[in-house]
Amino acid sequence: MSQKVLLNSKEVNIILHRLACQLIENHDDFSETVLIGLQPRGKFLADRLAQMLATDYKIKNIQLGHLDITFFRDDFRRGDKPLEANTTKIDFIVEDKNVVFIDDVLYTGRSIRSALTAIQSFGRPKNVELLTLIDRRFSRHLPIQPNYKGRQVDAIDNQKVRVNWVENGGEDSVYLIDK
Repeated sequence: MSQKVLLNSKEVNIILHRLACQLIENHDDFSETVLIGLQPRGKFLADRLAQMLATDYKIKNIQLGHLDITFFRDDFRRGDKPLEANTTKIDFIVEDKNVVFIDDVLYTGRSIRSALTAIQSFGRPKNVELLTLIDRRFSRHLPIQPNYKGRQVDAIDNQKVRVNWVENGGEDSVYLIDK
């Protein structure tokens, strides 16, 4: 199994700042916008962006939530082992808000389809956008595209994109792995 570094720590940091600036450009003071990290891996990116917006760009009152989509997936009953759900934490109303879904890798689009279904339990958003660190553009099963993307990667099906974060015991990095 071989791996190639797609992004190192410095490059990840630069991309995060660019994504934060794009969000500010489109959402101003975030008074009508909520950020939702998709569990499990989008949580780290969402947390980091929210912290960056608050600390580096002085945006106040950012509403950040985490959404578990496990039982909204169309393939959740297909595995042999029981699924373990993650925590959903949305302690605000999404009704008539601009919702920005945040995930680390956009691959087939099925997770985003599941998130669109799951968010309806919390109200009807005015608008939904997608922010992703890595866009695997040639692997889509559904017609879903990100509004904000860190890096576009052309990976074939036998390759995996792995995103590492300092917060989950690693370093900020992205690898392309041949299985």
